[in-house]
Amino acid sequence: MSKLVIRGGHKIEGELKVSGAKNSVLPILAATVLNGKLNVIHDIPKLSDVEVMIKILKSVGCEVTRENNTIIVDSSKLNNHKIPEELIREMRSSIVFLGAMLARCRETTMSYPGGCEIGPRPIDLHLKSLREMGAVIKEKHGFLICKTEGLKGCEIQLDFPSVGATENIMLAAVFAEGTTIIRNAAREPEIKDLQDFINAMGGKVSGAGSATIYIEGVKELHEVKHTIIPDRIVAGTYLIAAAITRGEIVLKNVVPEHIQSTIYKLKEAGCRILYTQDSIKLMAPEKLHAIESTKTLPYPGFPTDMQSQIMALMTISDGTSIITENIFENRYKHAYELVRMGANIKVDGRTAIIKGVPKLTGATVSANDLRGGAALILAGLVAEGTTIIENARHIERGYDHIEEVLKAAGAEIYKL
Repeated sequence: MSKLVIRGGHKIEGELKVSGAKNSVLPILAATVLNGKLNVIHDIPKLSDVEVMIKILKSVGCEVTRENNTIIVDSSKLNNHKIPEELIREMRSSIVFLGAMLARCRETTMSYPGGCEIGPRPIDLHLKSLREMGAVIKEKHGFLICKTEGLKGCEIQLDFPSVGATENIMLAAVFAEGTTIIRNAAREPEIKDLQDFINAMGGKVSGAGSATIYIEGVKELHEVKHTIIPDRIVAGTYLIAAAITRGEIVLKNVVPEHIQSTIYKLKEAGCRILYTQDSIKLMAPEKLHAIESTKTLPYPGFPTDMQSQIMALMTISDGTSIITENIFENRYKHAYELVRMGANIKVDGRTAIIKGVPKLTGATVSANDLRGGAALILAGLVAEGTTIIENARHIERGYDHIEEVLKAAGAEIYKL
């Protein structure tokens, strides 16, 4: 998908089903190398990032088959510890193979990871933690050459609750001698999902969802079946699609507890929201209220992955909204594209000030990253006239055929 074309002015209404979480799928696919056996994983969305992970698994000798939304990985024939540079550079999340491959093979070679250009995302916490566990890591010409004679459990204090570092330590510690303790661990729901997957194949992990995680090393693992949790960022994006178009939707296959910070902001904007254990109903107001202050923070704070979408919503609100981006310093590229559509946004460092305007106007804009691309779709849904989003391939990294989902809910949208 290179371009998306949207003719705005149609309400998003009806019932939508949320797909499995991208940010759970990627580390769990990396974890399939651990057991050397069969892994059956359900509710995996069709995303370009998932395809990259599948290519990496195949490159190291795993057999991978896909049956609709189920992926089966047989890692018994893993025979290569080197991961192709071109695959690692396509996606930052591929760094989680570092911990998994060290645990399984005791060595691996990979390049520094790529991904969306949303500011520096150093992997120093990953490397420092793995070294504390006994890994010898040399950095040569952009490559990481990693070896260990056997990882040892230890206490690791993270300077920042990094999701990727937490996942890498968890994966590396599965076979480590003794117990590994991660303090100031990331608390995202996807961390708990990874814990559940590891435990389902015989690992001993506890504490995920809190700031302290314990991993007791085991000798071997067995076959596993697992269902991925719903994607909280996709859910939040679809709720905003209804809100910005003054529609009314019901989301199915969602965990409301996982998106409380987004729900709170939508209520602040004037939306009525009702929910059960696995569904959410949103009824948009006729006029959206400005949200005085939104600050991105690690979970359970407001997610950086929803910052661009909430900005799109605020462009047509009544009043002035302020957003502070505390996670990534270069995550406002979408703001300049929204301005092309008539938005009134001023960016100063990590702060964006959005003054609501009566309407947005369709324009040709560019998706510079995944979530920024989602924000442009949301703006296009409500803009007068036609919006063309170029570089829409970024959006495929995190949304399973979003144009088909929105079309079924009333949008006039198609891809070129």
